[in-house]
Amino acid sequence: MPNSPLPRRLCTSEHRIGLLVLAVALLVGCNSVPTRDPEFRAIRPRAVPPPRPAAGALYQPGYELVLFEDIRARRIGDILHVRLDESTDASKNSETTLDKSHSTDIANPTIFGANPQFNLPSAVPLSSSSNLGLRTALSSKNAFSGDSKSTQSNSLKGTIAVTVAEVLPNGDLVVQGEKLFTLNQGSEHIRISGIVRSADIEPDDTVSSTRIANARVIYAGEGATADANVIGWLGRFFISALFPF
Repeated sequence: MPNSPLPRRLCTSEHRIGLLVLAVALLVGCNSVPTRDPEFRAIRPRAVPPPRPAAGALYQPGYELVLFEDIRARRIGDILHVRLDESTDASKNSETTLDKSHSTDIANPTIFGANPQFNLPSAVPLSSSSNLGLRTALSSKNAFSGDSKSTQSNSLKGTIAVTVAEVLPNGDLVVQGEKLFTLNQGSEHIRISGIVRSADIEPDDTVSSTRIANARVIYAGEGATADANVIGWLGRFFISALFPF
């Protein structure tokens, strides 16, 4: 008996579901490992040019003459140790109170010594009396009160080794580097870049992160631990400015 096309379609559907589940599992597994950012890749030292033939003098033009040199970074590819001493503390308070009231009362005018009156049917519910004049009264009152408070505190301590990516004409060093951690249930990475003044580098080849100009410091995590501290997309909608209530 020939096979009916229905089992084939069911089998194909099951295979598609299985492939979809496998693809999602692979994506989740790949996300647990942080990827390296090419912008923070290590810079290799430049190749040393071959020595020129001796010309019979002690000083040869084109060579870097250094009579004394320590371990501080100064060339492209040299390693510099950065101490992360970042600490910020900010607080902001705001309070606003608005109150506005308005009142207008226009008396019934006197025309030729008499106050005009209008006789209305008693069935019209405009007043307790059927005789109405031109007296008018308006009043309004608006009030607003608002109070807000915001406090933020951050701290980052540690050490990271970076490499010199560029030496500027004034002697300042452009440094960049990253450090990756792969732990039990997640990964963390630290990335830093900026400009360091040679005079701020200490004799032990270290510099504080507070001395780095145009500093860019990134500290983030990936994996199960980081995902547990992230609010879902539906929860973000209810606390965003798009939620109308």
